[in-house]
Amino acid sequence: MIPTIRDLRAGDVADAESVVRVRRSALPFLITTAAGVAHELTSAHPDGHYRVLLAETGGLPVGTVSVGVAHRGTEPGQAYFNAYVDPEHRGLGAGGLLVRAAEEHLAALDVVDTYTWVLDEPEHRAFAERRGYRPSRSAHFLRLDLTAGTLPPLPAELPAGVELRPGSAFASDPRPLYRADAEATADEPGDVPVGLDDYEDWLNDVWLDPGLDHELTTAVLVDGVVAAFSAARTDGATRYGSAMTGTLRAFRGRGLAKLAKTDSLHRARAAGYREAFTGNDSGNEPMLAINRWFGYEICASETRYTKKAGAA
Repeated sequence: MIPTIRDLRAGDVADAESVVRVRRSALPFLITTAAGVAHELTSAHPDGHYRVLLAETGGLPVGTVSVGVAHRGTEPGQAYFNAYVDPEHRGLGAGGLLVRAAEEHLAALDVVDTYTWVLDEPEHRAFAERRGYRPSRSAHFLRLDLTAGTLPPLPAELPAGVELRPGSAFASDPRPLYRADAEATADEPGDVPVGLDDYEDWLNDVWLDPGLDHELTTAVLVDGVVAAFSAARTDGATRYGSAMTGTLRAFRGRGLAKLAKTDSLHRARAAGYREAFTGNDSGNEPMLAINRWFGYEICASETRYTKKAGAA
């Protein structure tokens, strides 16, 4: 039976749960929830032209793709999609149809380059290369078992002027975290430079994301100023993920990012979370080193593939 492709129905809980099921089966290192999938649609900026599509076989969702324009990118014409197919339903053509639907959506827009992440495995790489995509940078998924071993301890005493606060302490005014996120994101390795220059967009998309755990997110303040942070995403049950860890340029080299993440991981374990996941660009050696220090181990790798508009 040839799969059919349709848009995710906004507000349809069953559809959102289907996306979660497919994503988890294809890439179990992601922290994804039905509420988060719904939020992707409701918070999407109009300039992003964002869509989530489902591939169905006999009415059963077997694949999904999210596609849009990188509207926060500092270079125009950059777009992306990420397609996932349930491993039990591969070989039916769903992946190819999802990629075609994503490309057709982007073809109607002023797109120059399209990017997609592909698992660094022969069959996945071949799938992308047959469709004209070429490899660029790579990244790793890392996992830490929070039930085994011991986490590095928090310092018995913080340096003078240094404070630890949960993200929830900024509920009335998250702008300090926005400014810190914007500066750290601007320096993050990647194919598409990103500029977080729209506070309302960040507020709606990032801060109000139901997957962002404000209690387990940690900010490090130095003399009252946010100097570093470690943002936490959770599934509300057993899985914790580091969404972003960064330090403002003026405070780098003092171990503050490590301090923020140490605090967040300790509180995540105390809250009952059993697994911690994170992802790092393979060129981000400082963050990889920090994660190795915590005991994270690489559990999978991805390659970023790209295709020029009009390329065969």
